[in-house]
Amino acid sequence: MKSLLIMVSGFSCTGKTTLAKKIAKRYSLPLISRDDIKESLYDSLGYSDREWSKKLGIVSYDLLYLFIDKILANQQKIIIESNFKPEFDEDKFLNLKNKYQFNLLQIHCYATTKVITQRFKNRAISGVRHPGHVDHLNNEEIKLNLKKGGYEILNICDLTMKIDTTNFNLIDYEKIYKAIEKN
Repeated sequence: MKSLLIMVSGFSCTGKTTLAKKIAKRYSLPLISRDDIKESLYDSLGYSDREWSKKLGIVSYDLLYLFIDKILANQQKIIIESNFKPEFDEDKFLNLKNKYQFNLLQIHCYATTKVITQRFKNRAISGVRHPGHVDHLNNEEIKLNLKKGGYEILNICDLTMKIDTTNFNLIDYEKIYKAIEKN
């Protein structure tokens, strides 16, 4: 039987972390979030400006893929969460699939521009996120990326589910759980 990698993807502030934590808890799966890795790096190496945040962001992806590799090597199920991009990530996932022969379920989160913008503003002023993310300096970058369409879906998955996270109370969690249990 193949192992399963559940990827929760999407644009910033679409609720990836919230959804990934809910799924991880339900199935007692290890959850590797790129932001958690990045925040650990901030704590170890410090933080300053947006350029430093971007550099640590690159390193956090390298570490994310290292952790995925180690877990899949032991044929364990795993859930990962980040904003993935086809041009950077598809080849990495294809290499892992060739190496370990697992099923890849992508849960791609999206929400309305209005909701994403409001969530981002709230997150930036709330102080709940690590200051190393420098969210207060990212507002224009977020708006620009939203105008470009956010992040695309990876086209290498065994199953992709698009989940509207505009209102968490309207998500069909049972549909998500059935897809997970089917794999």
